[in-house]
Amino acid sequence: MSGGKPRKGGAAVPRIEKTFGALDIGSSKVCAMIIGRTDSGELLVLGTGQRASDGVKRGYITDMQATELAVREAVEQAERIAGLNIDHVHVSCTSGGLTSTIARVEIDLGGGRIDEDDVDHLLAAGRETIQPGGRMVLHAQPALYTLDGATGVKKPIGLHAERLGVDIHVVFADGAPVRNIDQTVAAAYLGVSGIVAAPIAAGTACLGEEERELGVALIEMGAAVTNISLYAGGMLVGLFTIPFGGADITDAIASAFGLRRTEAERIKCFHGAATSSPRDNHDMIDLRLPEEDSKLVGAGGRAADDKHSISRAQLVSVIRQPLDYLIGEITKGLKELGFTGAQGQRIVLTGGCAELRGLADHMQVALGRTVRIGRPAGLAGLPDAHAGPAFSTLAGLALFAADEPVDIRSIASSYQQVHRHSGAAVLQRLWRALVGNF
Repeated sequence: MSGGKPRKGGAAVPRIEKTFGALDIGSSKVCAMIIGRTDSGELLVLGTGQRASDGVKRGYITDMQATELAVREAVEQAERIAGLNIDHVHVSCTSGGLTSTIARVEIDLGGGRIDEDDVDHLLAAGRETIQPGGRMVLHAQPALYTLDGATGVKKPIGLHAERLGVDIHVVFADGAPVRNIDQTVAAAYLGVSGIVAAPIAAGTACLGEEERELGVALIEMGAAVTNISLYAGGMLVGLFTIPFGGADITDAIASAFGLRRTEAERIKCFHGAATSSPRDNHDMIDLRLPEEDSKLVGAGGRAADDKHSISRAQLVSVIRQPLDYLIGEITKGLKELGFTGAQGQRIVLTGGCAELRGLADHMQVALGRTVRIGRPAGLAGLPDAHAGPAFSTLAGLALFAADEPVDIRSIASSYQQVHRHSGAAVLQRLWRALVGNF
């Protein structure tokens, strides 16, 4: 939870009952968002901020001072736009070897009526079953309940059962990278309300409830890291990380045409595509530097007599090489997660790289599955500049913060009889249930 108060001299924010802060620390950008919950329950974007990320490599903070400065500037920009200050934020985490598992726990009730105390005892028992093995627990959240083996129960209170069970979604991460995130944010004089796995945040912003129930793979294609998160039965059931992303495509363009990274990124965004067309051999792209940068030509850049234009076909050819490598890695990841068969047909792409023109069509053919681009949803007043797939994690963080989900680590211990089930067995049960629906 993030508290906020109007700044002196700032415009009053109408009808805002509670404010929340979100901070996405990525490999290419650091961005912040402040949202407010109105008295009608609507979630309204109050301010956003963005700065280049110079101290993060492949999702890991490598320069704390540079990252702290970017955090300060992004948050201050969001505060100026919102007209209020925040003191706590929910922060994203893409590094640290994220892994996900599902633990199932049951307690005996003897046929009685389930009340809130029974649910609390169940969740407390579930807390004792988590075995981090030296790693840090980022999330430990109850998903769906079971009554005498019947699955998919969302609200068990008031029902009767001999045994009450729950599927607990647990996400682990390496401790050191997470502590670096916490320390960097603290150095910017902000409290950390929670550190949220980026795939969970992106899924919160981009996926519909039905997609999460039926089974979907969310592929978050960031600047330097691509995360594959598998959802089934309403919860995240698997994670796979690829240390490769849109910045690698930019580097391939820079290397092929002798450009600086900033130039290559501009050309990729404005002229790049994942698919080709008959006109590509005729459409020419000007590679010349802006007039004020012409003095830099020849000093490690292009020679003065170099060719100053390329065809779009040449650009697409260069883009396709690293892109097809990434698609190959994604295919391996989907196979490792067991995303196959009739239930493995839905894919949602998000992240900055997902903005590449024609990517969904190209991946649909390459992967043989239905593919769509995922964009943030559920927030009113979201600026157009932050409404694309590149900002799905940021929007998801804000939505996650506003939802204030239950985490079983905050519940006291229980001494009821507990029946444990392995994560692998639960995953198999989930997939069997999904297959049965087709």
